[in-house]
Amino acid sequence: MFLAALLLQSPAEPLARQALAAAQRGDGASAAQLWRQAIAADPAHYASLFNYGVFLHRNQRQKEAVEMLDRAAAVESGYQVHLMRGMNFQQLQRREEAIRAWRAALTFSPANLKLMQVLSVEYSHGRYFHEAAAILRQALKLAPTGENLYFLAIKAHHDAGDLGSAAELADQAVRRFPRSARAQFEHGYYLQKRGDTQTALKHLELAMELDRRYEEPFFFYGDLLVKQSQWEAAVPPLRKALEIRPEYSPARVALARALMNQNQLQAAVVELEQASKLDPKNAQPWVMLSQLYFRMGQEAKAREAKETSLRLRRENPGVLEAAQARPFPER
Repeated sequence: MFLAALLLQSPAEPLARQALAAAQRGDGASAAQLWRQAIAADPAHYASLFNYGVFLHRNQRQKEAVEMLDRAAAVESGYQVHLMRGMNFQQLQRREEAIRAWRAALTFSPANLKLMQVLSVEYSHGRYFHEAAAILRQALKLAPTGENLYFLAIKAHHDAGDLGSAAELADQAVRRFPRSARAQFEHGYYLQKRGDTQTALKHLELAMELDRRYEEPFFFYGDLLVKQSQWEAAVPPLRKALEIRPEYSPARVALARALMNQNQLQAAVVELEQASKLDPKNAQPWVMLSQLYFRMGQEAKAREAKETSLRLRRENPGVLEAAQARPFPER
């Protein structure tokens, strides 16, 4: 029986064991050499292919790791090898291949919520918003009490242009997590989108009460007041948003608009000049600056600001446009 086991053993096995031992004692050069010898002795030896691929990946040799990990997956398809392939492709900034590898890993671990979240993020980075929304819906079925999953799913549906589903999820989230400032904010945001501004403001007020360090409700509340021409009332929440997050350029623009309409022109200029530094590709602060400078009698600065705004619009036509969804290329 022992002889039969020896005869069945791959000639790569003893070399693979020596390679692991060398790696464990920190002798990477010897480990790599032994794995190469093991693969030469048995080109289909999964453990050697996989472990050598992992070794290459961890040593910043991702391009070399691709072949080893692909060969390992061809010998024995499974969760770990596809997970590793995805991580390796991600390091190489080969997003579509990383996604395909992680989708393959998910077939071996279909309830893996962490992997679903990773996939949703990669889908979103690639503007595959419909796919991100779909996988997050799947995740919510598995974990209906996952608060963060709701927020990821809301954003994915919003980015995909499905505002109805985003609003539906926001409504579910606020019912399930009434003491969550984020849930209250999301619900308020979509209520405003549907035209129910007064109810939206109430949910934003509650969000501000629940978390005084969460800037979004303060900004959005103030911005809504600006849109309603409630200039004076808009200033405190906008200043609070900027206290929490000083680099928040849209809040500075909204605050400048509120100040400008109260005839606090120099204070508005200060906010817009800061906004232009924080978001140098955005023409909007310069458009408003040109108007302010003109009102202040500084015609040369007004012309310069207008020229800057026109140049930025030519150079960055898509800055204010929402990213468009695209289908994931299967191959």
